[in-house]
Amino acid sequence: MPMPAAQIEALIKAAIPDAEVEMEALQDDNDHWLARVSSAEFAGKSRVQQHKMVHAALGGRLGAELHALQLHTSVPN
Repeated sequence: MPMPAAQIEALIKAAIPDAEVEMEALQDDNDHWLARVSSAEFAGKSRVQQHKMVHAALGGRLGAELHALQLHTSVPN
């Protein structure tokens, strides 16, 4: 079952409370998303570590309910 943007955003914000999340549909199917996530918690972490934090926030849904998620992570200015 596809996953709406609001649900993805809520999961990320529950795990990373200060996260600013911007979702963009890559296809019109609620199954292919681009998430831009900015958080101070990413400071000092590699891009891989940042992505792992977001993946952990999704609790194993990536590849199941959520088919494809492209990530752009950053630390706020």
